Amino acid sequence: MGAWDIGPFDNDNAADFAGELDDTAPEQREDLIRAVFGIALGEFDDLDADDGDRIIAAAALVAAQCPGGTPVATAYGPEQPLPVFAPATRRLAADALTGVLGEESELAELWEETDEGPAWRQAVERLRAVLSGAAA
Repeated sequence: MGAWDIGPFDNDNAADFAGELDDTAPEQREDLIRAVFGIALGEFDDLDADDGDRIIAAAALVAAQCPGGTPVATAYGPEQPLPVFAPATRRLAADALTGVLGEESELAELWEETDEGPAWRQAVERLRAVLSGAAA
């Protein structure tokens, strides 16, 4: 699975995504994040685990700017500044996390097979709650 812990950037895919964000022009970073969420919104059937990792990482970055959000403070996260995300991006993030937690999510299935599965699910649900509250 390429994960070493349950945090949003505690896996290889999320760390790679952070690098991709850093390499993206500042004015295009929100578009990249919105595109990541679009993957989940278009694929509620059989959502790939790699995409799920990227969605969670992107959602954590958006949630960090919301009331009740937790700053992303990890060496594996983006190093370059991020834009202030539009309120509509918060709703997209919350909806995308619904797909990641769904029955057709490969990532959710993989985590359910581990002892850390319940803690992982709780962490993702917490992210979704912060985003849903901020989008309301």
